[in-house]
Amino acid sequence: MRDNLRWYEAGVHPLPGGPNSYTEGALRENEMAVFGVSAAEEELYRHFLRNPDTTIEDLHALAHKDGPSREQNPEQCLERLRRLGLIHPTGADGRITPADPEVAVARLTDARLHALHQELQRVTQARHVIQGLRAEQGEWMAPQGIEQLHGLDDIRNRIEDLAFFARDEILSVEPYTKLSAENIARSRPLDMRCLRRGVRIRNVVLRAALDNPPTAGYLRELVAEGAMIRVAENITERILVYDGHTALVPVDPRNTARGALLARSNGLVANIIALFEKIWSQAEQLTAVAGPEGAEERLTGTERRVLLSMCSAGKDEVGARELGVSVRTYRRHVADIMQKLGAANRAHAALLARERGWV
Repeated sequence: MRDNLRWYEAGVHPLPGGPNSYTEGALRENEMAVFGVSAAEEELYRHFLRNPDTTIEDLHALAHKDGPSREQNPEQCLERLRRLGLIHPTGADGRITPADPEVAVARLTDARLHALHQELQRVTQARHVIQGLRAEQGEWMAPQGIEQLHGLDDIRNRIEDLAFFARDEILSVEPYTKLSAENIARSRPLDMRCLRRGVRIRNVVLRAALDNPPTAGYLRELVAEGAMIRVAENITERILVYDGHTALVPVDPRNTARGALLARSNGLVANIIALFEKIWSQAEQLTAVAGPEGAEERLTGTERRVLLSMCSAGKDEVGARELGVSVRTYRRHVADIMQKLGAANRAHAALLARERGWV
């Protein structure tokens, strides 16, 4: 038995080729490190797999011989392997049985995934850290829990941060009449990320915004992804509320370039939410409003045929030939359709058209 343990004394282990074939133990890759198993612990477990008749007495003898000079002595490894369920002492003679590798790895995987899940929960629930860090900005913060943001870049950066960390609901009132292509391109990934993460979005916009095809198309795209959007005839308020405890309002609603106020005071945020709910209750569902002319009705007969061709034909030349028009005319119709849909590219236009049941 002690001959079998000579690998541990010398820091080497026998290979299947025979008792005289050795390799340096340090050269073996610590494959089980991903499960939190050290190299020494892994080597000991592998030894038990090769030598299931090892006894605790043998390990005690080695621990006594090597003493504290080893980085991790066999007794420590043995105890850890017990806790991990990789070995099982059996019988009165102190012999040790190793766990089956498949069972062992499955157990280690479950434990590791459980630990990672708990760590992820701690990270996502650590919003209280923000308050502690925010307190370090004491001289920049108003005593009532209100922070003033200066400049559009500062406001945009803060909105991106708040949207990224939102977990429950985002409320907004936005009295714009149209969104530029830049606005849509910047907002789309933030909005879609929130919706796909399960964050509820409730938004009130001006009915006049539906007169702008790209804006109307983007709003309907959000609704298709699960956002709740209502329209109102006349609103001037600008409101953003994140998760019921952080509100953003402009310093001057008529000139947003002057900056914004970020409020975290419970009473103030509660009043802002109450104002939002009043506006929301008086607004009309976007899905019930077609506008003076629905975007679909604005498509001409030729544009409808081009739209179908876009979703089926591979090349513009093929689509143009099928419709009996020049390639230049075909591409002009494609550009008009994309503008009316508010699409960033052809693939996006085809996706929006399918989502709305146009093709």
